[in-house]
Amino acid sequence: MIHTYSLIHDDLPAMDDDDLRRGRPTLHKKFSESTAILAGDALLTHAFYILSNPEIIFSKDLSNNILLSIIAKIADAAGTNGMIEGQMLDMQAEHLLQLKNKSKQSTGGFDPLDYLKKMHTFKTGKMIKVSVEVGAIAAGANHEELDYLRVYAEKIGMAFQIIDDILDVEGDPLVMGKPVGSDAVNKKMTFPDIIGLEESKKYAKELVSYAIESINIFGDKALPLQNIANYIIKRKY
Repeated sequence: MIHTYSLIHDDLPAMDDDDLRRGRPTLHKKFSESTAILAGDALLTHAFYILSNPEIIFSKDLSNNILLSIIAKIADAAGTNGMIEGQMLDMQAEHLLQLKNKSKQSTGGFDPLDYLKKMHTFKTGKMIKVSVEVGAIAAGANHEELDYLRVYAEKIGMAFQIIDDILDVEGDPLVMGKPVGSDAVNKKMTFPDIIGLEESKKYAKELVSYAIESINIFGDKALPLQNIANYIIKRKY
């Protein structure tokens, strides 16, 4: 619900102003801008109603302390310390890109690659990380297991965004369900733009390899997560 709300709002005219999502008109195009805003608000709010009623989604009883911890972590990742912060960094990036060819002294030490990594760590990375983390917490993972899973999540989160940037350059619009090349048109800060297409592919593969290696301690139980990591590098949409 939180992810879908973020996509609905991300597509709005005030944000990315996209007409298509998954091959269909975006919600504000299909209905209206006000409907899209309210739909996003409703999904975000209802997500926490669901979380506060654990019997809906969990097959085991959770203590109130664990449940509150899960709710707090998800709220933090979705809010001003996570996705919202990342979206603000994304919106500011267009202005900063205009300064990237100037000296670091005149731009306050601005480094496009560092900025891009920070932006995606917040915008998408924290939500992916918390998705892995709270599942492990609900299942009773210990501190060491959580540390390995956090590393895995951080690496696949960044790899996911790199592949997203790559697909916007060379993806198939019919498969993706949306136009390609919009990042360049909108002057978005992307990995291919900063480090090049081939270097971006190499970096994504390195991250996925690191992610898979980080959860080897779980043996065969790690296979589903390893498959997800491999899917990220091969995905076409």
